[in-house]
Amino acid sequence: MTVPVLPRLRARTLEAPPVPDLFDLLPPDADPTTVVSWVREGDGLVGWGRAASSGDLGMTGGPDRFDAAVRWWEDVVAGAEVLDEVDLPGTGLVAFGSFAFSPASPDGGGLVVPRVIAGQRDGRAWVTSIEPVDPSSTPIAATGPVSPAGPHLPDGTADPADGIRLRPGAVAPEDWPALIASAISRIEGGEVSKVVLARDVVASSPTPIDPVLLLRRLAQRYAATWTFAVDGLIGATPEMLVRLQHGRVRSRVLAGTVRRDRTPAPSVTEAHPELEEPHSSDPRLHLVSDAKELEEHAYAVHSVADALAPHCASLEVPEKPFVLELPDVYHLATDLSGEATDDATSLDLAAALHPSAAVCGTPSEDAARLIAELEGMDRGRYAGPVGWLDASGDGDWGIALRCGQLAPGGRSMRLFAGGGIVAASDPQAELAETEVKLAAMRHALGLGS
Repeated sequence: MTVPVLPRLRARTLEAPPVPDLFDLLPPDADPTTVVSWVREGDGLVGWGRAASSGDLGMTGGPDRFDAAVRWWEDVVAGAEVLDEVDLPGTGLVAFGSFAFSPASPDGGGLVVPRVIAGQRDGRAWVTSIEPVDPSSTPIAATGPVSPAGPHLPDGTADPADGIRLRPGAVAPEDWPALIASAISRIEGGEVSKVVLARDVVASSPTPIDPVLLLRRLAQRYAATWTFAVDGLIGATPEMLVRLQHGRVRSRVLAGTVRRDRTPAPSVTEAHPELEEPHSSDPRLHLVSDAKELEEHAYAVHSVADALAPHCASLEVPEKPFVLELPDVYHLATDLSGEATDDATSLDLAAALHPSAAVCGTPSEDAARLIAELEGMDRGRYAGPVGWLDASGDGDWGIALRCGQLAPGGRSMRLFAGGGIVAASDPQAELAETEVKLAAMRHALGLGS
């Protein structure tokens, strides 16, 4: 029996010219299973190839999946050679990761290190080359800028929606209201205060679904979200679970959703801030302000604040949310921030926050049991942490929402959507909310919204 050996890596980051679209840098012949992404409003990271993976050592599922991944990453960083000539968040040695919602899921997730990462931020751009080496090999050679590969089109496919069909997943749409009614009854019985329930839809295609086309479509329509890809999990999340940069901790909580109508959007008093400043009073709160939505949001904010408190000083929790506008919906949103007081990595903080009330419920253990009983499916990595971290432990971790999971071979994809259920919920309205949330991935697949 061969015992896996911890990889030794060399990474070098060089300055590169900015590009209009990071996705242009992804080579058409890149293995689609290795494509990674974390992009928002043109800035972020994309990558391809595979230099190392925590899964190679069998570190995947179970309740210690986060701790095992953090230990693996610390060991990889300790043995790596890094030359970083740019020194910005996302440069040097970087790993991308995604993790299952439930510790019982066989799709446990983990960390992956691409062979090439291209990034840009605030007008500066870079390329990082990463390769596994042995102690006797020569230092990594300098590499020039990555040239744009041009529009990425899969061979023989003119229309990404050609032949794609949707079918019900574990629970058919017509059965969803009855499931929600059952959850409301359990809430009224005192089992939980809130539970978040999700459903899936399966997209089938006669040809492999191209992840880069999905990412392009998501980034173009949902630019204010974080467009992500890791191990075939692809989506555009509006929810930042946690960001750690230079000792500053930030988190964006979303809970409470209202579908946008077709009338012109109201004046935007606060655009889509990237967690940089405390938000002020928002006059648009009347759009998403009924008792059910405010109650759902309050549960989510409190769960995140309670989880961050042991790791942060001067934790700022705004009294009122603001309204985050996306093309299909309005969300109630709250940005929390504080100063880190321990040596927890961004992945440690993501693990401490998972699962928040925004994707599980309150109390979390009781809500998780109710989810396992009622949903009738394995969420896989839907609603789990997804993002990246660097050699210092800094990084971004979102919640895997508005997403789908490609099956092996790429000819089918599970799409997911859910909503928070409280005593005041209406079953038909909750079904409608999931349909609105599925619009992002339907759009990505070229099926309209």
